[in-house]
This record gives sequence, structure tokens and C-alpha cells, in this order.
Amino acid sequence: MKKTPLYHAHVQLGAKMVPFAGFEMPVQYEGVTAEHLSVRDHTGAFDVSHMGEFFVSGSQSASFLQRICSNDINKLTPGKAQYNYFPNATGGVIDDLIVYQLSNNHYMLVVNAANIEKDWDWLQKNCSGFDVQLEDRSEDKVLLAIQGPKTLEALQPLTNCTLNKIPYYGHQQGRFAECDAVLIANTGYTGSGGVELYLDRNYATTVWEAILKQGVKPIGLAARDTLRLEMGYCLYGNELNENLSPIAAGLGWVTKPETDCIGASLLQQQKAEGTPQQLVGLKLTERGIPRANYTVLNNEKETIGYITSGTQSPSLKCGIGLAYVKREYAKTNQEVCIAIRNKTVRAKVVKLPFLKPTL
Repeated sequence: MKKTPLYHAHVQLGAKMVPFAGFEMPVQYEGVTAEHLSVRDHTGAFDVSHMGEFFVSGSQSASFLQRICSNDINKLTPGKAQYNYFPNATGGVIDDLIVYQLSNNHYMLVVNAANIEKDWDWLQKNCSGFDVQLEDRSEDKVLLAIQGPKTLEALQPLTNCTLNKIPYYGHQQGRFAECDAVLIANTGYTGSGGVELYLDRNYATTVWEAILKQGVKPIGLAARDTLRLEMGYCLYGNELNENLSPIAAGLGWVTKPETDCIGASLLQQQKAEGTPQQLVGLKLTERGIPRANYTVLNNEKETIGYITSGTQSPSLKCGIGLAYVKREYAKTNQEVCIAIRNKTVRAKVVKLPFLKPTL
């Protein structure tokens, strides 16, 4: 198993370490609920250095990314970022990612840890005919996500960038904790605001310790998952994969087939006609916790779908889940049931996100 540069720091802090995407990662420190609420109410720091960072440059870098990405890359400008996915030719998703434009003809792509090798192969397979240079710097980069409504207040003393001037899905490069060339991005995966820091691995310990000295608590991956689930954010491998439609997953807003991306005609058809199933949010109206792969039933106890992600929401104090259901059952307030062990538990379809984000 691989280790991030902060592995020993997590162990010293008493983190429970678990295998995740080929890495030993901290799943929790003091407990999932406490860590979750710390991010919702205050601030917390995640080590997500297992994520992948690819750099794309060259005179045709924008054209190349336009071909392999779902969103309209030409709307990016230096200092901006954009949520995206790599569509395949059969209506599925290779991976979802964030594209940062660093400067003219220079981009950083941040991909999921479990898909680094697959994504790198995908880029190389599809770059033929484009004047681009590709560089995988995943081993060299550290990614720290500091999230929560008190984040900017806590971190401002550490940087020469004015944090509250960085727009949502914007980024700047500056000094942070006396380290140079740190990319500070107003992106995140929790819906509670904050920043993400991209830095060279040699700076990892210095920056991490400086953040914790500002009163920011370390947060594990378990709380990261409950936080993103309350926002209804997709997780690759659960809500997205190579066989599931991104349109069914609710990603039509970042799907621009008019740019002639890979699979454009099929994506255009799905956007126009809809899909047989749709991803919805389910809120339990009885006690219970939905888990991935639990069956969703209608009132006649017929199978209509399945849970992709579920948890006991620390904020709402009830069971919530994301589920693919037949399109006719995807309307808000639709009553359904979830098969949990040897009983059925009632739930209703709710509009996502489960909580209003505070970005």
C-alpha cells in the first residue's frame, strides 16, 4: 500500500488508518459525527494527497481537453476551474475530475485516486493528432482540503493571498505557511466552503502543521463521505462508472455534447430523450440506515431501483441515500420503500442537495 507524505503525522494524531484506492488513509480521528459537524460548523483539514494530478500543455491543449471532457473547456480562463467528466463512447464515464486553467495552454487535471492509471492511459490513448504535452505529477503533489465556514478566517494569517477574494471555482498561486508556489483553490467536496491547497510534497509537513496550529481539526475520509452525501455529490464507483449514464446521474449541467466530445451523439440523445432511470435523493421517514446496493421498492413491493450511497446524516439526524430508480418514480415527494435486512423502511424522494450549501 502507498502512503501519503503525511502518513506518520496521521498515526501520531491517533487516526484509524485503512486501505483506500491503494493508499493507507486516515478514515477517522475522534469520530465521524464529531468530525462531520466540525466541518459543517467550523473548519477541518483533509489529507487527500492520494488524488491524481495531470498537467496538460501545448498549443492544442484546449482542443484536446474539449475532445475528452464533457464540459465546455473554452469557457475557462487562467485562474478558473471547472467540474468535468471523461465520457466514453458508450454513454458511461471514465472518471469525473476538476480542470484548472493555470495559464494560456496550461491546465491541471485532478482525478480520482483509484483511477489514476486508467485515466492516464485514457489521455495517452486520445492525444494522438494534438500538439500537447502530458505530465503525471501525482507522486510529486500533495492536496490538502480545508473545509468549513471558519476556514478563511483560520487560514488568512498563513498566506499573502486574500482568501475571500478568490471566487468559487477560482484559484490563485501564492505563499502559504512560508512555502512558495502553493495553488489555493476555492473548490471542495463538502458544500461548506473553504479552500484546497496544491503543493509540492516537500512542503507537506510544514503546511499541515501550520494549519493545525491555527486550530483546524484533522478530518478523516469517513466524514468526507458523509459530508459529500448530504450535498448529493456523486462519487465515482458508486453513482458513476463506465456503464452508468452521466445524464441519469444528474450531470447534464456539465455535459456539452455540442463541443463534439467523445460520445457526443449518445449524450445528446440522452439529454433530449431522458434515461430509463434517474439518480434521486431519498430521505427515510422511519428509522433505518440505507447502504449501497440495498433494493428500492414501490408500495407494491416491486423492485424499482437500488441505493448507491447511504448513511445516517449527522446534520439531519436521519437516514439519507442516493439511489437510481425508474424514471416514473423520480418525482419529488414520491413515496418508496427500502429493503433493509429483513424489513422494509419507508422513504420519500427529496430534492437534492439534502442540505443547502454554504459556499
